[in-house]
Amino acid sequence: MRFESPGTAQEAAKLLAQAQGGARILAGGTDLLVQMRSGRLQPELIVNVKGIDEIMTVRQEPDGFRVGAAVPCMSLVNHEAFSSAFPGVIDGANLVGSVQVRGRASMGGNLCNASPAADSVPAMIAAGALAAIEGPEGRREVPVEEVPAGPGKTSLKPGELLVSFFFPNLPARSGTAYLRFTPRTEMDIAVVGAGVCLTLDEKGICTDAKVSLGAVAERVLVVPEAAQALVGTPVDEAALDKLAAAASQAARPIDDKRGTKVFRIKLAGVIARRAALKALARAKEQ
Repeated sequence: MRFESPGTAQEAAKLLAQAQGGARILAGGTDLLVQMRSGRLQPELIVNVKGIDEIMTVRQEPDGFRVGAAVPCMSLVNHEAFSSAFPGVIDGANLVGSVQVRGRASMGGNLCNASPAADSVPAMIAAGALAAIEGPEGRREVPVEEVPAGPGKTSLKPGELLVSFFFPNLPARSGTAYLRFTPRTEMDIAVVGAGVCLTLDEKGICTDAKVSLGAVAERVLVVPEAAQALVGTPVDEAALDKLAAAASQAARPIDDKRGTKVFRIKLAGVIARRAALKALARAKEQ
């Protein structure tokens, strides 16, 4: 097994392409090292990206924030400007493992691990985040929701790696939120998760919204019908009832040890509703 530490994303992409699929990225390592120790993975090449500046930094730009894919979750949680602008994303990042794990784990790793129950992903999607991907053919940018392809699978092509996320500035009177349900309060996998972003006008009417659900399908879902239930309303009880119904209707979970299909379908509406109320409260504080 080889261990390489390139200095740029372009060099990392070249190494990945040359390895022809037998390579893995080392960022926080909270998934990779566990998988290697269990024998599940035996990569011929490990590409350490912690020496690549753009993958490890948070930068505030005129139009938004650029967050490196390997920035540890706790570094993002402690970033005052980002936390203030995107509290819903922080909601999700702050639920990735334990505080010790969050000191190493990143939202990029959480996304590329491609678990349908990943906590940071629904909030990023709701906030309209874009993923910058470097590969043999150059760099491309796609909405975060286009990266997961299924459990443990992404849409990244051979030789590609996730470099950063871009979070566009939200309009005034916008609020973001993420909530999940777990059997335990800490260190558990979401039974259902929901990310919501909404914007209000000066009269308190919702002008735009985005709703995403985690752990209820093979990958995180965007639910436009749930978002549309809020637009044009003061996010009152009637609108929230429609949002909950749309979220439950969109859910297509499986039965597993964390919950039955029936339970999770019902819960999808409940959690989406609560996340919308949390986002609404934050929007009103702007």
